[in-house]
Amino acid sequence: MLKKSNPTSPGVRQLIRIKADLSKKRPEKKLAGFLFRSNGRGGGRITTRHKGGGHKKLYRLIDFKRNKFNVPASVAAIEYDPNRNCFIALLNYRDGEKRYIIAPESLKAGDVVMSGENAELKIGNRLPLSKIPVGTQIHDVELRPGSGGILVRSAGSFAQVLSTEGKYAQLKMPSGEVRMILMGSLATIGQVSNSEFGVKVLSKAGRSRWLGRRPTVRGSAMNPVDHPHGGGEGRAPIGLRRGPKTPWGKQALGVKTRLRKKPSRKFILQRRK
Repeated sequence: MLKKSNPTSPGVRQLIRIKADLSKKRPEKKLAGFLFRSNGRGGGRITTRHKGGGHKKLYRLIDFKRNKFNVPASVAAIEYDPNRNCFIALLNYRDGEKRYIIAPESLKAGDVVMSGENAELKIGNRLPLSKIPVGTQIHDVELRPGSGGILVRSAGSFAQVLSTEGKYAQLKMPSGEVRMILMGSLATIGQVSNSEFGVKVLSKAGRSRWLGRRPTVRGSAMNPVDHPHGGGEGRAPIGLRRGPKTPWGKQALGVKTRLRKKPSRKFILQRRK
């Protein structure tokens, strides 16, 4: 649910937050650890611009494999995770073990979920693609059996099963790409939580700084020595310079970056739009 505040100050005038029924407790101690932050630097040099600062945060160990098969687990809490844009769920297994998973939409505390071939077809359960009917919405999909969930993990996203015949299942990805994935790969039923993430408005520069995002200066506001878009009398259209460029003079739009001989190319049936 979206929450808009009264404009008591300039910082909250445009602010739109997400109001969710999340646990107020601290993260599970055994499943949270120190997170090293590179701040966009490698070997002392800036390799990724506009990164740095930000609030301290603990990393929550997420179980992307869900390889505790046929053991029911109850959802103890739905929690906020500062390291990703979706929510996470704390599972309490029957044998006493606790694990974090990516929380699907509409999963609540008290629900029971399970992983394995015999699991029921309901939200939060994890099954092989061979056991999932055509048309089902899924997320946290394995690229290869046993690799752990790699695809479709961001807030509000889901893939759709188009067909399950032979050795491969055909999935339609959130980007529109249709690709083949081995039937033995696991996937979780449902859509990823926090689907309203893209609607929220930070409202002030300070909120971006809390997230570790540093200011971004437009190239057209620089001098020619600093950026290919810089200089000129007045505002110059970027299109006259053969399209947008990076600060180092390379084309920034319309350039294909995927390797032409990438082995996984044969598994893509339809490219994204």
